[in-house]
Amino acid sequence: MRFRRLRQTEALRSLMSETRLAVTDLVLPVFVQDQSSGRSEINSLPDVYRYGLEDLFAYCEMLCESGIRALALFPVIKEDLKDKQAAEALNSEGLIPKVIRQLKKRFPELVIFADVALDPYSSDGHDGIVKAGKVLNDETVVQLAKMAVVLAESGADFVAPSDMMDGRVVAIRRALDQAGYIDTGIMSYAVKYASSFYGPFRDALQSEPKMGDKKTYQMDPANPREALKEALQDVQEGADILMIKPAGMYLDVVSQIKQRVHCPVAAYHVSGEYAMLKFAAEKGCFNYEDALYEKLLCIKRAGADMIFSYGALEMAEWLGR
Repeated sequence: MRFRRLRQTEALRSLMSETRLAVTDLVLPVFVQDQSSGRSEINSLPDVYRYGLEDLFAYCEMLCESGIRALALFPVIKEDLKDKQAAEALNSEGLIPKVIRQLKKRFPELVIFADVALDPYSSDGHDGIVKAGKVLNDETVVQLAKMAVVLAESGADFVAPSDMMDGRVVAIRRALDQAGYIDTGIMSYAVKYASSFYGPFRDALQSEPKMGDKKTYQMDPANPREALKEALQDVQEGADILMIKPAGMYLDVVSQIKQRVHCPVAAYHVSGEYAMLKFAAEKGCFNYEDALYEKLLCIKRAGADMIFSYGALEMAEWLGR
């Protein structure tokens, strides 16, 4: 046997490829700030910005031209709007509802994933309501369900609970159905690990926890079996898509869940993973384009049906050459 016969040319390698990465696999996470125009840099996330509305619209023009048809919105909330109950998350005239309505008017073809979590709106910086130093599960779930309805009213295609509270998927599904939003989907962050790789994301949103950490609700990186239980429970509660986060460090979990569920699986190439590639490429460790392609291809190979990545637009441009 000479396996190299199948690797001799680019054309042969392409014919024999077992996994293909396509533009339609990609979702771009976008940070939005409450100002009419302009963009601001994020020191820990090279080439990623917080966008004001007009700059966001111009960015979405590029997005559509690249072939990407989906984005995930994350808000940068002003400090004076944050409180312990994260009340701003329920404001139908707030930043994200306003942005969704305008995006849907200008780019009706874009699929919008709207994050459902309290940490951008909380003065405590946690994904849930904090009382006496403890993140409360059931009280938080009530707030998340109300938030999901506000986002659905604004036109979000999918609400995306990323909080890791128990029981929030079924609560959100009931709230959406009772409000008449039976066609609004739920992409549940079913498996979200307490990872070290979220730092640049929290920097972008200025949402670092004011006390403690998130290990009482995000998962232990040591536990793949628990991940499967979480995923199966969310399917049972009504999730339409399951998200695994992070992606690159947890390919075994992506593969395991893909083999056991019959709904689409998303994987998030998170901020720290993206930033590592950027900074390493700056130091000459490798070619950034090649490294990003390899990373996203491996996430696809593990079983992800869609990949959320800050490098999605760059990859779409390269794939379109």
